[in-house]
Order: sequence, then C-alpha cells, then structure tokens
Amino acid sequence: MSDTDLVDVTISGPDEEWLAEFTHRLVTDRLAACGNIFPDVRSIYRWEGAVEDASEAVVVLHTRASLVPAIVERANSEHPDEVPQVVAVPVTGVNPAYGRWILDETAS
Repeated sequence: MSDTDLVDVTISGPDEEWLAEFTHRLVTDRLAACGNIFPDVRSIYRWEGAVEDASEAVVVLHTRASLVPAIVERANSEHPDEVPQVVAVPVTGVNPAYGRWILDETAS
C-alpha cells in the first residue's frame, strides 16, 4: 500500500446528525478530505441471531488507504454500535485534480 493510494470508506451510523459530527471530527483531524452523507438508508442485516431492519445514515469518506486503520480505531472508540460498519474500497479511477486534492487535504 502506497501513501498515495486512495480509498472510499463507508461508515453507517444511527442518524445523519451523529454521522455529520463524526465526519466533521475526521475532516478536522485530516483523516478524510471529505464525507458525503446519505441521511436515509434502510439496512437489513443479521445481528445476534435475528434479522434486523433499521433506518440508518451512511457516510462515504474520501481518504488515503494508509489512514484507514486510524479511521477504524476512531469508529471503534466513538461509534455507538458495538461493531461499527467501516468498509474501505480502493479507488481505481479518479479525476487527477480531485485525487491530488484528497492527498493534499489528508497530508499530515
């Protein structure tokens, strides 16, 4: 993994406001350049032996692959769910100027 590899990280949360506050902290701390929040997502999943059907929100973060472990750590410590959904997907194509912006905004 190179420090210039980009990923989109999806994180589900209990609602739009919680995710907005969490995303704001991640962007402030330069762990993500941007977060796009989808406020009304219906999630169907199995948890502790039962099938759940819940309303949630989802954020898609644009960041460096090298920052995913720190994002997972933050989600594990700050998220209200026992096992937060944090999924990173490699970005295989990007507008070069946008990709540079992501790298610039997540530089330490």
